[in-house]
Amino acid sequence: MAGIFYPKFPSILLVLCVLTLPNHSHALDEERKLYIVYMGNLDEKHESPSSHHFNILQEVVDISLVRQSLVRSYTRSFNGFAAYLTPQEQEKLADHEEVVSIFPSKTFQLQTTRSWDFMGFPENVHRNPTVESDTIIGSFSDKGFGPPPKKWKGVCKGGSNFTCNNKLIGARFYGSDSARDTEGHGTHTASTAAGNIVRDASFYGIAKGTARGAVPSSRIAAYKVCSARGCSSADILAGFDDAIADSVDLITISIGGTYAQELENDPIAIGSFHASHKGILVIQSAGNSGDQGSVGSVAPWIFTVAASTTDRGIVTKVALGNGSILTGKSVNSFKLKGTAFPLVYGKEASSPELCDEESAKECILNCLQDNLVKGKIVLCDNFKGRLEALRAGALGSIGQYEGDVSLVVPLPTSALTLHDFFAVESYVNSTKAPKVNILTSESIRNLDAPRVASFSSKGPNSIIQNILKPDVTAPGIEILAAFSADASPSEIPSDKRSVKYSILSGTSMSCPHVAGAAAYVKSLHPDWSPSAIKSALMTTAWRMDVKHNQETEFAYGSGHIDPVKAADPGLVYETVEDDYVKLLCGLGSDTSTLRKIFGVNFNCSEKLKANPKDLNYPSMTINLNTFRRSIPFSEKFPRTVTNVGRTNSTYKAKTSVSSDYSITVNPNILTFGELNEKKTFEVTISGKFNGNMISASLEWSDGAHNVRSPIVVYNY
Repeated sequence: MAGIFYPKFPSILLVLCVLTLPNHSHALDEERKLYIVYMGNLDEKHESPSSHHFNILQEVVDISLVRQSLVRSYTRSFNGFAAYLTPQEQEKLADHEEVVSIFPSKTFQLQTTRSWDFMGFPENVHRNPTVESDTIIGSFSDKGFGPPPKKWKGVCKGGSNFTCNNKLIGARFYGSDSARDTEGHGTHTASTAAGNIVRDASFYGIAKGTARGAVPSSRIAAYKVCSARGCSSADILAGFDDAIADSVDLITISIGGTYAQELENDPIAIGSFHASHKGILVIQSAGNSGDQGSVGSVAPWIFTVAASTTDRGIVTKVALGNGSILTGKSVNSFKLKGTAFPLVYGKEASSPELCDEESAKECILNCLQDNLVKGKIVLCDNFKGRLEALRAGALGSIGQYEGDVSLVVPLPTSALTLHDFFAVESYVNSTKAPKVNILTSESIRNLDAPRVASFSSKGPNSIIQNILKPDVTAPGIEILAAFSADASPSEIPSDKRSVKYSILSGTSMSCPHVAGAAAYVKSLHPDWSPSAIKSALMTTAWRMDVKHNQETEFAYGSGHIDPVKAADPGLVYETVEDDYVKLLCGLGSDTSTLRKIFGVNFNCSEKLKANPKDLNYPSMTINLNTFRRSIPFSEKFPRTVTNVGRTNSTYKAKTSVSSDYSITVNPNILTFGELNEKKTFEVTISGKFNGNMISASLEWSDGAHNVRSPIVVYNY
């Protein structure tokens, strides 16, 4: 069973959550803002945590305002509450002995057929159907499904116009009137992970094929934590609180901020930590900012996913009246009735009274005159000009290429590269009566796949510099999957088309691919820990072509996932709770804080403090943190692996080779006599640093298994 956090619909093997912030502020003064008060582990000495939260709040808030101030208590899986507070009340609560952290509730955003085959994960792959059907993720027909697994503790509270079945076994919503998906994002991510098998699925014939999730027989529980305004911290934590207590197996959350936050102020890091403590793996999208250092999911207990291409692309061709055929990007399902139509530049379809020339060229909102674009296709400097072309009643639009993604458009539209756009501009300016046609989209073969998407957020990790993020990459560009009939496929309200399947792009789309792969691995190894499953997918991932991915590991982490190989990784790197205690000690957390988080008695002494590079993580990373450009270095990485392959096996170490560094592994041979046996070793990389990044690797092999870890040394 898994949980999917989504905007408005549930999916399988994940817990989908879309949370909407309730309006509690109308009777409170405007000075108050919503804060999250995180108090760590649930304390058994308090029989009623909600009452205890009320009493704590009463210490700093006027008694007449306490009930209005308190928005929500987190009492099922961890301890804390959300409340409206003044800055003065927030400062007083921050000093309370039971409070771990207090931070403003922020608004997070969603990170928005052929993909599974591209990853070498065919429909007829070996499965464990009994365990797979007991796995809960968060589609939709329940034909052939028995009752929910006995371990399921959740409910179906989907609200109005929403029902559950033996496939979609649970639903919750936070602040709205229904868990129903009205935007399509949740349906899409859920079906990618655990959707049923559907033949001949397509978007108006585009990208036609068999649509399926990784684990079609898994169950789904949906937690709607987002609204049209975004996803609030308070509701995200509520979704985690419920999903953990409901006994889901995996949580996939395609939600995140623009950039990383400190762990104690990040609701997803907090919620996922407690999920990990309960044996639940959390998979999160890396983010869609695209810049170096922008990866928003940084906690080591979260599985962070970048987005990359598959070998299928979608293009929309433009035919000019002079015979030229140009290839652009969009998902255009429309077929114009005819072969050639008048083409007009935006600046020629406006007037000085409406807009200046530059705005008119871009087709800014309300710049185009309806009578000047009727029956014509408009050329706009900006691809977003399609919205103004639609408003003004144009037949279609041509814009400039933005990124490497084809978006669903509400009218015939194609986005061209700068070179091809200039060719059209030159044609318009040199032709008395320019003509053009925009053709229906078609599929092509991407010969350079997989390539990390330009929008996919990159490392290095800005919060824990010696932990590599993202962890892996997976298909996230132009993914066909199920879609809500209530949503507009182009996200334009005037586009009234209703579809069963649509094509979306984003790290939101790559995230459920990894969640589905993780669910598949878990179905074959139900006793494996979250870190073991994560390690299996990381160490069997294949390193991508550096020629097409210049940021290397900062773009794709350990590489592109291979679900079939991950089911038999040979060795895994497991991370236990003591490892996280040492990590947090090393990051500066004090004994008092960690006792509240972990609920155990220990002292954060010097010997407990660990450098994050020493965490038993499947990748190895160190930031030299120096202003010097040319420096000698020598760094050690202690690691422990667990044998999950063959009873009697011997693994030999193989490392990458370069004139810039040398790598030694001690010992360089590991011999195992039984399953689950552990062996410890140390990796030392030495050299002279002359650039910004060294990309190296270690691979353990017994002849049947290849267990690869990236080694990254950088200086930013």
